[in-house]
Amino acid sequence: MTIGRRGFLRGTVAGGTLAPLLAAQGSAHATATATARPASGSGRGPTLRWLGTSGWRVDLPERTILVDPYLTRFETGIFQEGRDFDPATPLTVDAATVDEHTADIGGDGLILVTHTHWDHFSDVPHIATTTGARVLGTLTTHHVAQAMGVPAAQLSPVRGGEVLDFDGDVVEVVRSLHSRNGRHSILFPGIRVGVPDTPATIADLPEGDTLAFQLTPASGPSVFFMGASDFDARALRGLAPDVATVAMPSTSSTHEYVPRLLEALDRPRTVVPVHWDHFERPLTNPPVDGTGSGMSVADFTALVRRVSPRSRVVVPEYLVPRTFG
Repeated sequence: MTIGRRGFLRGTVAGGTLAPLLAAQGSAHATATATARPASGSGRGPTLRWLGTSGWRVDLPERTILVDPYLTRFETGIFQEGRDFDPATPLTVDAATVDEHTADIGGDGLILVTHTHWDHFSDVPHIATTTGARVLGTLTTHHVAQAMGVPAAQLSPVRGGEVLDFDGDVVEVVRSLHSRNGRHSILFPGIRVGVPDTPATIADLPEGDTLAFQLTPASGPSVFFMGASDFDARALRGLAPDVATVAMPSTSSTHEYVPRLLEALDRPRTVVPVHWDHFERPLTNPPVDGTGSGMSVADFTALVRRVSPRSRVVVPEYLVPRTFG
């Protein structure tokens, strides 16, 4: 089987590294450790740390929110030259690494899951069961999480359209779509309408429908999070986020992906590309470009600047805290 990264097409992975186009706060060339969230009542807006792939840690005065936290980053063959992608790759959790960056989020924390592919979901059950945080995701996420030991009481199934208030921090759930490979298809399609057997391999974690999320905190800018490079333009109308994290397209199967997306989001003032890194390497800065034959970050940046000249592009580095005014 010849399948490559994210769009799951075999491509040549770039061997070099990619520095950020706009420097983040803090050291740009050291692996950072997540710090405790700000004290309640500090009045600060959100502090965001990129966890690689499409993952984020968002520290608010009231709570910490994780989006698609995938920190284990085990090998599947998806990036290895001369090795086939292996759908039978066993699911593993690097508990020490995951705990280092998530163990302090506590029972008032939230985990937002865009879809249940392994590089978005496979660390979530461990985080949920060790911290008590609440998990929001599709019905498939709801069922698979239970199969992996998460109590049903910690799970909130959502489908898109919900506007949820967590003590003034508003999470809007947005119906979305998964990116397509060069054959206009999706890896591991399907849903789980009941609690399955305990997943053992990456193929046991289907896409299970895809969501996006918009966070509007009690203080600070609104942030749009997506985990795959397709979208429903009608579902995005009216969101108009201040910051948009945009999953990089790995194929051209979705027509005019970047221009249509930025128009639907009302051309956010800050655009942050995600899901472009080699997500089977450790979280060490600077990240290694894993786009292969897909759109490069430089090409993405040039395209954003052409179709939305007032938007600034911020290329993140791992675990480096950022605030957006």
